[in-house]
Amino acid sequence: MKVFLDGRVLAAEEARLSPFDRGFTLGDGLFETIKVREGRPLRLADHWSRLRAGADLLRLPMPLAFDGLVRAIAVVLAANGLGDAVLRLSVSRGPGERGLLPPRPSHPTVLLTAQPPPPPPSPARAVVAESVRRNPFSPLARCKTLSALDTVLARLEAEERGADEALLLNPAGRVAESSIANLFVVTADGRAVTPPVAEGALPGIRRQALLSARLAEERPLTPDEVGNAREAFLTNALSVRPLLELNGRGIGDGQPGPLSRRLQEECAHE
Repeated sequence: MKVFLDGRVLAAEEARLSPFDRGFTLGDGLFETIKVREGRPLRLADHWSRLRAGADLLRLPMPLAFDGLVRAIAVVLAANGLGDAVLRLSVSRGPGERGLLPPRPSHPTVLLTAQPPPPPPSPARAVVAESVRRNPFSPLARCKTLSALDTVLARLEAEERGADEALLLNPAGRVAESSIANLFVVTADGRAVTPPVAEGALPGIRRQALLSARLAEERPLTPDEVGNAREAFLTNALSVRPLLELNGRGIGDGQPGPLSRRLQEECAHE
């Protein structure tokens, strides 16, 4: 695999990060996962906007302009001979001395990797995580930071309980999202609903596309409402995944629902 690291294309085994990089020592940075179809990065402007918003929040200098990102993507795709791919763009604050305050000036690290896309995920069976909760009061809930230990713990808990995904509640006991995806349910009255960002949901790129297309609306959801829904599904930049079970109990008829199937088909051909 070839990677793009700070303006250079290198074999992965040749790429080196400083042992003092704050992305490693403090999780001080951001990332985006971007789907590529036939050489075209999907919704790239939306990913860039979210990345820039997160960088502004963290006071993280962005060493790469949008045009530079477009060129870097083309270079790394060509270097790996990929048309369809999954890109991971990571931006850390770069090396720094011990302590929380960042160096001034900072010299951020930019790493871009490209890998073949994974197969479509199988339908999910989830549990409500008991070990962690999503904090909607933290501004970090609105961006994708390099520190993801809450969701790591949630997925470990899911595995230990015989599930393959976990739903995270907020402090009020309502559902925010899953460990790596936004949640949607179709309620008894046929409406598709997703938790608001104010409830702790990440402002996902595909989530926003569905809201903008008026295919869903936002409102708070309880775990019982998820369990009693007609159907439920999870979305992220890469996929739409039906959610068939919560805490061992089937959702709807226990099969992917019509909206889930439709959106899966559209995702497969986007």
